[in-house]
Amino acid sequence: MLVNVPKLITAYYTDVPDVSVPEQRVSFGTSGHRGSSFNRSFNETHILAITQAICAHRKEHGISGPLFLGLDTHALSVPTGATVLEVLAANAVDVMLAEHDEYTPTPVISHAILSCNRGRTTGLADGIVITPSHNPPHDGGLKYNPPNGGPADTVVTAWIEGKANALLKAQLKGVKRIPHAQALRAPTTHRHDYLTAYVNDLGNVIDMDIIRAEKLNLGVDPLGGAGVHYWARIAEEHELNLTIVSEEVDPTFRFMTVDWDGQIRMDPSSPYAMQRLMGMKDDFDLSFACDTDHDRHGIVTRSAGLLPPNHYLCAAIDYLFSNRLRWPKPAAVGKTMVSSQMIDRVAAKLGRKLYEVPVGFKWFVAGLLDNSLAFGGEESAGATFTRLDGTVWTTDKDGIVAALLAAEMTARSGRDPGKLYQELTAELGESAYARIDVSATPEQKQRLANFSAEQIKSTELAGEKILTVLTTAPGNHAPFGGLKVVTENGWFAARPSGTENIYKIYAESFQGVDHLHRIQEAARTIVSAAVADLV
Repeated sequence: MLVNVPKLITAYYTDVPDVSVPEQRVSFGTSGHRGSSFNRSFNETHILAITQAICAHRKEHGISGPLFLGLDTHALSVPTGATVLEVLAANAVDVMLAEHDEYTPTPVISHAILSCNRGRTTGLADGIVITPSHNPPHDGGLKYNPPNGGPADTVVTAWIEGKANALLKAQLKGVKRIPHAQALRAPTTHRHDYLTAYVNDLGNVIDMDIIRAEKLNLGVDPLGGAGVHYWARIAEEHELNLTIVSEEVDPTFRFMTVDWDGQIRMDPSSPYAMQRLMGMKDDFDLSFACDTDHDRHGIVTRSAGLLPPNHYLCAAIDYLFSNRLRWPKPAAVGKTMVSSQMIDRVAAKLGRKLYEVPVGFKWFVAGLLDNSLAFGGEESAGATFTRLDGTVWTTDKDGIVAALLAAEMTARSGRDPGKLYQELTAELGESAYARIDVSATPEQKQRLANFSAEQIKSTELAGEKILTVLTTAPGNHAPFGGLKVVTENGWFAARPSGTENIYKIYAESFQGVDHLHRIQEAARTIVSAAVADLV
């Protein structure tokens, strides 16, 4: 089942996508363009077109500063990085490559963009991250981060997507490119010490002093990802008792345990993928892992094992807003519409405003930048938060600081995040939460994406009165791309997948697992009727 890396890379260079086939065009989902060279959804042709489109976007919007380029450890990332550089250099874009060709996590690129742009109004920087996140080893990915440091919004990605597909249709006419060796020697190609700049700044977002003082015995599994060499520097610079359980990098990811569906997937929130670290939970006071581009976190505690992402988000929010005394009082808690409603209860307990947005971290970017948000988190184990002084840290997910925060929480409270969450449930109630996937055709997915609240005829859900039917987010009124149905003690949300022929049903109950199952059953009936094929 291991990916044949030579065949994968050969297909990247030799196979040409057919633009008449929708699956072979450029398509930006919630986090960039992803695919595999094996099915012609991610090839050199795509990357040439996308990179030229990004150059056109930069020119049209007067973005003239450096472009920070990072990549992860997937097999397709290095050849993709070479292609990207060839186009950027030909377009005279100042590119910042990592010293020693080091892998670079997503949050480090966001941090570099924001650090460069701080106090500037012209010559602004942006970035490209080459990663398919925690996707299987045969996948590649590319995402664009504009000068705000976060994932590009839908307006920007739609423009880049359209321009790139036009270039594909024109058989790349209009794409500028120079040979890789020449691109490396170009006067616009520079080296940047991402690792030192990021690691040395961590003390401004995490209380490293208390972690060091408490001498916690910490463990970390980089899962063979882009932060693999960051952890040793973090431990050295901040004098932490941190054990890196593996520094192995292998593009087949043969060291992983397979995920729930038999795929190799570097998902730190999955108990299937996290078997190695879970088996070592008693060896450490606390341990954690990050996915391949290190924008997601997984927290393993002695008290509760691997924490479900929603549980950790709740404990982290409660801790942060109770202990970050320099954070502005009006700064809100950001969550996505499919994250646990336990977050709502924690925010209410803290007296903090809740800012609920559609799925996608891009919806938090503006609030993090203007300090109206102090925290943004999503149920898929992605989060970031502001510095100790309340100013912006990153506007993209940061699995590294989320992991280190768990250590800070444990050091200061004397209790790990699993115990802290248990204390919250004793006060605020306990929920049962789950997500299920249902097969759907592209036409059915489209119908769900265009759903209107008036299509819900039911007045009850699992024995409770329906209070609200949402198709837009309460926080910013942006379209959800699905629906959310809320009762007093439960809810469900349904939305189509951006990459697979499925739709996802998220559900939660504060009345136990049986009630959760009833919500799920009712949700399937409601959604099935909504997406039923037209006769």
